[in-house]
Amino acid sequence: MTLYLAPLEGITGYVYRNAYHKYFGQMDKYFIPFINPNQFGHLSSKEKNNILPEHNEGMYAVPQILTNSAQDFIGTAHKLQQYGYGEVNLNLGCPSKTVVAKGRGSGFLAFPDKLDAFLEEIFEHTDMKISIKTRIGKESPEEFERLLGIYNQYPLEELIIHPRVQMDFYKNTPNWVVFGGTLKSCKCSVCYNGDIFTVEDYKKFTVAFPGVDCIMLGRGTLFNPGLAGAIRGEAETDKSTFEAFHNQIYEAYQKELYGEKNILFKMKELWSYMAALFTNYEKYAKRIKKAERLTVYEDAVEALFAEQEILES
Repeated sequence: MTLYLAPLEGITGYVYRNAYHKYFGQMDKYFIPFINPNQFGHLSSKEKNNILPEHNEGMYAVPQILTNSAQDFIGTAHKLQQYGYGEVNLNLGCPSKTVVAKGRGSGFLAFPDKLDAFLEEIFEHTDMKISIKTRIGKESPEEFERLLGIYNQYPLEELIIHPRVQMDFYKNTPNWVVFGGTLKSCKCSVCYNGDIFTVEDYKKFTVAFPGVDCIMLGRGTLFNPGLAGAIRGEAETDKSTFEAFHNQIYEAYQKELYGEKNILFKMKELWSYMAALFTNYEKYAKRIKKAERLTVYEDAVEALFAEQEILES
């Protein structure tokens, strides 16, 4: 099974990816959280740090672009090509209200004619592989028949499908009926994304779709960084590896970010996913969440690693 790491804005930046790749390293592709082109055509310092080759050594990294402007996409893709990238991904999946309100991400799906014209232009003027990460519609799964017809007109590297509509956000369950129908009519390679949190989830999916050989893991990897390895039948994540993984991220954020508050925000966000990987984690998670100083945070994390064990995947 081919496995990808999803681009999760604010979380799977280069600090996380480098630590993940060093200690777990089971992903075939690492998708970089989206670049949002600005009116000046410049990358922000955060975006530049995320795509710098030295911050992605040893990985097959794919930058993602979030825009509904063909010219902005083309200009950004050309810039990424200068950094050595040969593939870019178009974000048609982000369900965020602020993104959707601007007609970007999954909000772009509500304008199929504009999307068609956009794709025609970027494929004509971009000399790179282009993949798309998409939801199946803005409001209704019935929208996807037309959207897929549009996608089929272009030489996509692959189509990564999260079978929810934008209005679902992350509620309800992925629509496997629509996804299954896509496999019969899609003209390019298809990758699945959505709610693979455990090995059992993976097994259920492969039974339902034995012909699918590519899965993108997102929140499941945040909950359990060892998930990809467990899917591939490798040994369970041991606590020392997980602790070293945490420590690298924590130390990197202390170098990258200014102020304890910003560092704690990043680490608390990670622990909002990771804490449940441990036995009897609740009181430790509360201590981490309430920490307002790094020393208090460190004590809470040290106690969790010392006193609890990692659950099996």
